[in-house]
Amino acid sequence: MSWRIANECAERRFGSAARKQIIMFLADKASDDGSGIWCSKGTIQRHTELSESTVKRTIIDFLREGILIETGRRQCKNGYTVIYRIVLERVAALEPTAEPDIQTGVTVNPVQPEPGTGSTVNGVRGSRWTPNHPKTIHKPPTCRREAAEEVEDSEAEKILAAYPEDRIRDRRTSLRLIAAVVKAGVEPDDLKQAINAYAKESEGYTRSKVCFSDNWFKMRRWEKGLAQIRADREKAREAEAKGRASLTEWIHERHPLCRHITNRQIEDLIASKLVTPEQVRAAGLQARDSTWLEWSPAE
Repeated sequence: MSWRIANECAERRFGSAARKQIIMFLADKASDDGSGIWCSKGTIQRHTELSESTVKRTIIDFLREGILIETGRRQCKNGYTVIYRIVLERVAALEPTAEPDIQTGVTVNPVQPEPGTGSTVNGVRGSRWTPNHPKTIHKPPTCRREAAEEVEDSEAEKILAAYPEDRIRDRRTSLRLIAAVVKAGVEPDDLKQAINAYAKESEGYTRSKVCFSDNWFKMRRWEKGLAQIRADREKAREAEAKGRASLTEWIHERHPLCRHITNRQIEDLIASKLVTPEQVRAAGLQARDSTWLEWSPAE
């Protein structure tokens, strides 16, 4: 653990008790430069007694705000655990916690960039940090349940994998945005189709003209492809309805073109209650094999 990181975090406001509790737990696992943190969200949840959703949401927020960065992954028997680093510069930029009102008339910087020397200012002793431990790699936690929790949103991973590989940038942001789109109700398969359409459309683009994944999802460029997919589906439904209407009319009128109607089409029309078996027989259709119905003119 690092007393330096713990003290830096303790003297800053993080916006809520839950956020403060989580960052202090992570600081307890960090080396002196903020690195070397590997503990799963399940581990954080058990030790802080916060809900899993709160832990996951807070970690995502810390990553988005730059308070945490992902520096790698550590393999374990059920997968991997993400390795994080606390960014000291971002922590130092946060609002400091309120200090006791000392009636000395002198303002002392509440956070010192380096460990205090013990010198005094107007009789008030400066902060003295406990000597820092060297960079320490903690023994990784057991990874039974934790590893599964670390594989966040496998569906988002699959969707991102459909994006042109040379244009994937800021993987974490891209995955977060994809997860939000899917959560909003967009079907994963539709999103993949929109990606494929964009990939095909931009196939000949130079690198200066392509859109990288983080911006593509952030700018909601997938909406263009999704609109086209939905328009194509609507056209297909209209064409299907029109085709059914024609087949239904042929059967009702016992039209000679009935000879071209397949068994599957007949079954679909009956299931849709557009025609009855009696009407099919009255049109002179008799099953000959699994594919075609033979049309026989009524005598």
